[in-house]
Amino acid sequence: MSTLQQNALQFNSNCSISNDGGQLSSDSGLLLVQEFLHHIGFDALLQEHCVFFDPRKYCFHSSLDLFKQLLFQTIVGYKADSVSDSLCHDPVFTLALSKDALASQPTMSRFTQWWDASAFNGLQSLNRQLGNQFVQQMNCQEMVIDVDSTHSDTFGKQENTAYNGHYGTVGYHPLVAFDGLTGFFLGAQLRPGNVYTSNGVADFLRPIVKQFRGGTGDRQLLIRGDSGFATPEVYQLCEELRVGFDPAQIQREASTIG
Repeated sequence: MSTLQQNALQFNSNCSISNDGGQLSSDSGLLLVQEFLHHIGFDALLQEHCVFFDPRKYCFHSSLDLFKQLLFQTIVGYKADSVSDSLCHDPVFTLALSKDALASQPTMSRFTQWWDASAFNGLQSLNRQLGNQFVQQMNCQEMVIDVDSTHSDTFGKQENTAYNGHYGTVGYHPLVAFDGLTGFFLGAQLRPGNVYTSNGVADFLRPIVKQFRGGTGDRQLLIRGDSGFATPEVYQLCEELRVGFDPAQIQREASTIG
């Protein structure tokens, strides 16, 4: 008995009937992401700011290609390296990355293990450059720097992780900052899982404030955070750099807790 995949049409031998699904993908929105990255010159920025340690002597995928594949997988919600094998010939991914095939799971796993301080510094530099482009394009004259802490789950015995009772999982306790008016990501800093909310927040905010103050210092900046960030270090930073701090947010958080 012949199966449907084996049936060819007799009136035209170039046509056949198949139920194998063909080359399908549920991630077509990734093409719009690639179009946006092309318009902002992302590949050139990535090459300029990011240098990854690569001990390989022979390879089919460069370190920058691996990073971009990792970025795309993260954007569309694939968190595990193992998904690389199933996406290897995905038509959207291969088209967006201009590849015949994607890197495999072992290659992606080794790539993330090679990251060192210079790699992370390069990513920070890339993020700052993207931030500058965004602010200039939007002509932002006012910014609200929303600072907060969040939780990042970890698995296995990761260094400096701790149990967080609020989230009920083990992980890190990083700081993050966004522009409250546009939602644009301004920066993040990884921290151990057992540190208090505001630990190191002044050192975290200082370069962000200096970066987005503007060449003439006339851009209006306001730092906003909940009651956990109402610390002398934050007030001193705001006074030193002449930046406003939102006390109303503190009062709202305090009254809610009380």
